[in-house]
Amino acid sequence: MTIAHTGIKVSPELLAATVTFYETTLAPLGYKKALSLFHDTVVGFADANGVTDWWVSAGEAGGKVHTAFRADDRATVDKFHAAALQAGGKDNGQPGLREWSGPHYYGAYVFDPAGNNIEAVCEKPVEQ
Repeated sequence: MTIAHTGIKVSPELLAATVTFYETTLAPLGYKKALSLFHDTVVGFADANGVTDWWVSAGEAGGKVHTAFRADDRATVDKFHAAALQAGGKDNGQPGLREWSGPHYYGAYVFDPAGNNIEAVCEKPVEQ
């Protein structure tokens, strides 16, 4: 079984900056802003297959979350990290191997404008 969708809540004053952050940060992973509901207080992002599975909504923010997005290759992880920093994210771990998570676990971490820890990861071996 897989997760159908997930999302985060951010304070209303951070919503616009957070949506812009994810538009830029998730583009290397094939995501695009797909839906805007309830007077633009809920925004859905769809993956390259058109599945809207990442949501950002305005509301009372709860605890910070960690979300990892799968990347097709290590170069895409690098692009994700660069895009996130360009969009105003704060570095929380440069792209690289995280061998404690597995021998091929290549990830990068950033904090979004609301302080959530967002990651891109590729667990494929390096192509020969």
